[in-house]
Amino acid sequence: MAVSDNSNDKLFSALTYPIPLVGIIILISDSMKNNPVLRTHAVQSIALGVVLFLVSIVLSITVILGCLAPFIWLGVTLFYGYQAYTGKPVNIPVITDFCKKQNWI
Repeated sequence: MAVSDNSNDKLFSALTYPIPLVGIIILISDSMKNNPVLRTHAVQSIALGVVLFLVSIVLSITVILGCLAPFIWLGVTLFYGYQAYTGKPVNIPVITDFCKKQNWI
């Protein structure tokens, strides 16, 4: 889903990916949870955060890959945050489809 022209929507959408807590705040806030753009990015960012957390736990079993996990996490979240800020639709391969099937977005 594309981001609207509102600069606050663009900023909050971009911040949800590197900081999933912003997504939780959006879903709790009465004024922001009704915005479909913010809701979509909030749900996707929380789901992405959970998946990246689980992947980093699995990667931490090996020392070498465990050291790379924070860089992978940062790179992925900054990439999707940049896409959200520029207004491009953010389609995370498995996560977006899963969220749509669960009727979260």
